Amino acid sequence: LVVVLNKFSGRIAAGNLKLDCILIETTGMADPAPVAQTFFVDDGVQEHFRLDGIVTLVDAKHIEQHLDEEKPEGAENEAIEQVAFADRMILNKMDLVDEADVKRITARLKSINSSAPIITAERSNVSVDS
Repeated sequence: LVVVLNKFSGRIAAGNLKLDCILIETTGMADPAPVAQTFFVDDGVQEHFRLDGIVTLVDAKHIEQHLDEEKPEGAENEAIEQVAFADRMILNKMDLVDEADVKRITARLKSINSSAPIITAERSNVSVDS
């Protein structure tokens, strides 16, 4: 990631590239910490980029099994890490859970990260104004 961002930095500095933003998607259950740290540890990256936020897409149907997953000693639960690092959460697949599930899941997410707003969605449809 640092290599790619530094290549972009060079092109920006040369006037060959103008970017409004960069969206970095980490597929599946990636630990968000190393991606976030990238924006704070490299001078070239810091010069041209800033971390605006971390959005976590939460699968309402399956999140509880991921939060409850036992990990080997020394390994982090990536689902918990993603929720904890989030600036915003999108609680997706609302059409697959009932109201009681939503209340329980929302309470659990808030117990991990009380400051991140939770936006609900079906089929990942979210307003850009959210």
